[in-house]
Amino acid sequence: MTVHIVGAAVLDPIGSDARGPVIVAFLVFIGLSVLWLFTLASSQEHEPERLYLADRSLSPVFNGFAMAGEQITVVTLLVTSGFIALYGYDGFSIAIDLMLALGVLLLLAQKIRDSGPYTLGDLFSLRAAGRASRTAAALVTLVITIPLLMVQLRATGISVALLIGRSNHGTQVVCTVLMGLLVGFFAVVADLRGTSFMQVVKVVVTLITLSLITLLALSRFEWNPGYLLSAAAEKSVSPSGYLSPGLWPRIANLGSLNAIGEHIVVILGTAVLPNLILRVSASRTGRSARRSMSIASGLGAAFVVLLSAAGFAAAAVVGGDVIRAVDDVGQGSPILLASEVLPHGSVARVALITAMASVAFLAALTTVSSVAFAAAVTFARDVFAQGKGPRTRTGEARVLRLTLVVLVAVSLSLSTAISRYPVESLVIFALCVAASGVFPALIYTFFWPKFNRRGLLWSVYGGLLLSLLFTASSPVVTGAENSLWPELSFNWYPYYNAGMVSVPAAFFLGWLGSLTSPESSQPVAGAVRTTGKDVGRRSTARPRTARGRHAG
Repeated sequence: MTVHIVGAAVLDPIGSDARGPVIVAFLVFIGLSVLWLFTLASSQEHEPERLYLADRSLSPVFNGFAMAGEQITVVTLLVTSGFIALYGYDGFSIAIDLMLALGVLLLLAQKIRDSGPYTLGDLFSLRAAGRASRTAAALVTLVITIPLLMVQLRATGISVALLIGRSNHGTQVVCTVLMGLLVGFFAVVADLRGTSFMQVVKVVVTLITLSLITLLALSRFEWNPGYLLSAAAEKSVSPSGYLSPGLWPRIANLGSLNAIGEHIVVILGTAVLPNLILRVSASRTGRSARRSMSIASGLGAAFVVLLSAAGFAAAAVVGGDVIRAVDDVGQGSPILLASEVLPHGSVARVALITAMASVAFLAALTTVSSVAFAAAVTFARDVFAQGKGPRTRTGEARVLRLTLVVLVAVSLSLSTAISRYPVESLVIFALCVAASGVFPALIYTFFWPKFNRRGLLWSVYGGLLLSLLFTASSPVVTGAENSLWPELSFNWYPYYNAGMVSVPAAFFLGWLGSLTSPESSQPVAGAVRTTGKDVGRRSTARPRTARGRHAG
């Protein structure tokens, strides 16, 4: 093992001889990415339809690749592979959930596109027109978005700090801030079309890079996957339990019930994230949306297989103790693996490390942009555009950009402020809010004719409040070694995952609210005609008055 220990919990996997070329190549890649961004930026920012949806002109294949790119986030690339490297079976099961989430979205994609809307507020308004439903959508989108951005930015800072050989806490914070500013700049100037091109490139580069490091790792074990798995178990933090369920601390002491809750939240929550709904809505028709999702599901399956193989390979080649020395969830495992599968001093090793670092940068660039962009679109359309007084398309676009700046700034500030705490649990919290506050409402909207305003508001707000309450009262926040504040103890709810309560409760509240409401439900727009490129636009457009011309 040739990883250099610089200090306590400080790793230098690259070495001084290769660090200079790697950093130079990485900075060149960043510069080229930013320059390419300017060529992709839309010149018609005053046209919301073009800015938000690329004028619904993306082909099924292109949008399918871009949809697959939405799944390759910093968290899935770094954190999930780290979970696999450290916790074996438990991490692998989480990776499988990502593939199943695309399957769930595949079932909803055509209905979402044919109904016409592209924000949660629009979708909620199909059954509950008015400001109340849009306010609920904006609130739940905000609660989902900020935790996701915080974790993505922190993971990016950790990977860059490892790249420069200074993975101590202070350097991680500095790298988080610098990369956050750069990625935030990208998010502010990009539009959906420009982000889509970057997503497609990310998919290709990621799959090629993961394939290379996996094959190189496998070659060290006589091309025998069984030997690799055996070595991964032997060098893991728990050789006897590595290939069995229950090693991950979040589920080790709580049994299968907590594990089932984790899987439900990851699958359902990931399927209805606002950025994925926006991506589906950019399809030309409902049928093309379904075709795009089919392509994305295939690419997503390939990514999960390669990601899992890379995680096990990292455990076999690098070792669990070394991976955990970077951070407790193993976010540096892909870069550590890339630095060890080829001989030190070789040009190929420098190129492979640079490629892995570039993949992580692309993941940060596109993920933060997509998540923040979808949230900003929701605010611009569901809050600003619905306000009193005249509203123009140019003004709406300016509000979008301002919202992006605020979202990234707030998320970056919070990420650095709590950088010493284990913030990875915030991802599960965000997915829990999506699974509780969004998924039941969408299922009822498309599949239950009696769903109405009261049912929607009870379901959304009930799911959101229960997610907040049970998460705050769980070991995620207090009472456990890996809690945000382990020294405190008010964790009366014993499970890490609030979704076991909040998801079924949100379904129940939606059902109860609809049945007890005196008002009748509204028909779903676009339910009669389900084909054709312009169905969605006609079904959601408001009268083009002087004050409503922005609706697009």
